[in-house]
Amino acid sequence: KVNISEMDVRVSKLATGATDDARRRTTVRDLAQTEIYRDVLTAALSEPAFHGIWLWGFTDRHTWVKNFYYDDAPLIFDKDYGRKASYGGVEAALRTLSPCSQISTKFLEVDYDEDGKGWGRNWMAPEPKEIKDGEKDTTKEGKPDWLQPT
Repeated sequence: KVNISEMDVRVSKLATGATDDARRRTTVRDLAQTEIYRDVLTAALSEPAFHGIWLWGFTDRHTWVKNFYYDDAPLIFDKDYGRKASYGGVEAALRTLSPCSQISTKFLEVDYDEDGKGWGRNWMAPEPKEIKDGEKDTTKEGKPDWLQPT
């Protein structure tokens, strides 16, 4: 079986292009990220032995990248849980499976149950606390495993 495990697409180190305009920089990075997600998943879906794909998280709010490398937005949902352009790349790849291009894009309308209790409360960890300047980073002080003292 073929699996893609722990996928994220880091783009903040891409060149900004001929201009330093923030809108253009975002557009170039969004386009690159969208195409990478779409192309990798489309290729995987064409492989008969393909079994699954797992993203390393789903929202930029909780990405591991900022604690180990640098500030980036490598996932398909932004820090406010909104769909990014790269979500459309994943959706486009999934549409290659359906002759009518009809796939469900439904999401929960609310994130709480009929009693007002948060969805996933029994198994989800609480929101992590943002690390402020001067506070100790509890994730190995921002260093990847291979740079930790042994």
